[in-house]
Amino acid sequence: QVQLVESGGGLVQAGGSLRLSCAASISVFRFNVMAWYRQAPGKQRELVATITSGGSTNYADSVKGRFTISTDNAKNTVYLQMNSLKPEDTAVYYCKGFLFPDTYWGQGTQVTVSS
Repeated sequence: QVQLVESGGGLVQAGGSLRLSCAASISVFRFNVMAWYRQAPGKQRELVATITSGGSTNYADSVKGRFTISTDNAKNTVYLQMNSLKPEDTAVYYCKGFLFPDTYWGQGTQVTVSS
């Protein structure tokens, strides 16, 4: 069974940085696409960043230039480097893996940015 486990969340001041990790139980190279989503209180879950098995990346406009998604195939891990954090980045961040035709989600990790 495929499992995704996020870590790295926490409390940080505005302008600070965090790196989120998503450890997979299988090689991340096997996924067609891996992504980070986030959900703030009272809001819908939104897409933050994606990376394909070929290494192509995409970002939400709200995080472009501040966040970077990457993979470490040797560690079966996907990262989300978050810089210049803003209070509006506060949310639960989820890792998602799409391995056709199935989709897998992690349990989420809380990120809180104080002003």
